[in-house]
Amino acid sequence: MSLAHDARVAVRPATMAQRPSRTWPEVNNPAAWIVAVILLIMPLIANGFFLIEIFASSLILGTMALSLMFLAGYGGMVSLMQLTIAGFAAYMVAVFGVSGNANISLGWPWWLAVPMALALATAFGTLGGALAVRTEGIYTIMITLAIGAAFYYFTNQNWAIFNGHTGINTVATPHFWGVNWRADIPFYYVVLAVAALCYFAVEYLSRAPFGLALQGVRDNPRRMAALGFNVNAHRVAAYAFASFVAALTGVLQVWNYRQISPGSVSVGACIDVLIIAVVGGITRPIGPFIGALIFVLLRTFALDFLVRLGLDGNRFRLLIGLGFLAIVFWSSDGVIGLWQRWRNRQRRSADRSGGGRRHG
Repeated sequence: MSLAHDARVAVRPATMAQRPSRTWPEVNNPAAWIVAVILLIMPLIANGFFLIEIFASSLILGTMALSLMFLAGYGGMVSLMQLTIAGFAAYMVAVFGVSGNANISLGWPWWLAVPMALALATAFGTLGGALAVRTEGIYTIMITLAIGAAFYYFTNQNWAIFNGHTGINTVATPHFWGVNWRADIPFYYVVLAVAALCYFAVEYLSRAPFGLALQGVRDNPRRMAALGFNVNAHRVAAYAFASFVAALTGVLQVWNYRQISPGSVSVGACIDVLIIAVVGGITRPIGPFIGALIFVLLRTFALDFLVRLGLDGNRFRLLIGLGFLAIVFWSSDGVIGLWQRWRNRQRRSADRSGGGRRHG
């Protein structure tokens, strides 16, 4: 049967009963419009440092974590190789495109190098997903982490293609229509456009027949298989989509820093993507972007904060770890869950006070 076979059976009735129905897109949400306007006018109110190092970096990391959120939140598959896929795409941009390592890079124009990098990285992630879907739970996490670790050591030790631990530097960025698209303002809008497209694509797929069927596979794969769905095909297709999203962030990353090295795809960095997704909230597409902003702010300013307290600035990850533990302890759905609980309490309080007034 097709992937989209009558996906109405994919959603648990209890889940649908608990959640209020939402229309798409959510045009009646004032907060969403306020955030959208702020993001659009950000170049007018932020200098180059905040524009790129804080907001653009948060959007890139948030989009990368969004690919993990799609797999984990809708497919029940926790993948730790999303950063690896992004790093693979970044390396392919450097290898096929123009860089300071002329003996490695092939010198293709960006409009050829980028599609090739996206195609190869998507294929790489899809193959890794085809291996991962044969496992479940902790074994899925371990096999995707093993793929990430293997890629890190391969790039670190391979000099012919990846230039070893030095990496590939001075990667060329696109110039066309008379615009340097790596300049702060044009690059910010490119990142914002990619993040918005990926966000709305995930929102759409979550309500599309494929997304509903994927959620059914997550909840009860045996029942979905009995109904005629190809469980592994849905999971591999989810990996293919998530890999493409992660590959887009890899292209943006290599354009942002103009270099790629094994340190960018280390095992610790792979786990950071999971932390970002979990801290923000792994059940809604907005969660990874919230987690990314928190992560980038801590990464950028925690070092100075610790130094002012007379502590070793290199221990800034301690603050990140403590924040991660605190959020997970108080809410299994990250910051989104905390916000939802607060709103529910406010509504209950308003209902009780309103009921009391009506009774009197």
